[in-house]
Amino acid sequence: MRCVIARYPFDLTKNGVLDSMKGIKPELVTGESVTIGRRRYPVKQVGEVLTRQDRRDFTAGEVTRAMTRLGFTCHEHPEVVPAPAPVLSPLQTASALLGSPEPQEV
Repeated sequence: MRCVIARYPFDLTKNGVLDSMKGIKPELVTGESVTIGRRRYPVKQVGEVLTRQDRRDFTAGEVTRAMTRLGFTCHEHPEVVPAPAPVLSPLQTASALLGSPEPQEV
């Protein structure tokens, strides 16, 4: 498939992308990402490996569009794991239900 990334044309294939990303360790995902094989990579990392260009030369949207057209699954945001709710003691729970401030220890 022919696509344009950072004003340069590239001929990309799904197998070619899989081969290029083989052996590449995924960086920490903080934004948009793409699942290649069983790993999830930041789209900027994938774009850098495929185009051999600096990450500042292209946008995440350009790479996301190309990966989507090739049939890879793209994600907008990293999966956010909610923080566990704080565990309250029975005394703290009763105080909170009564509307009083946090109990003082004696």
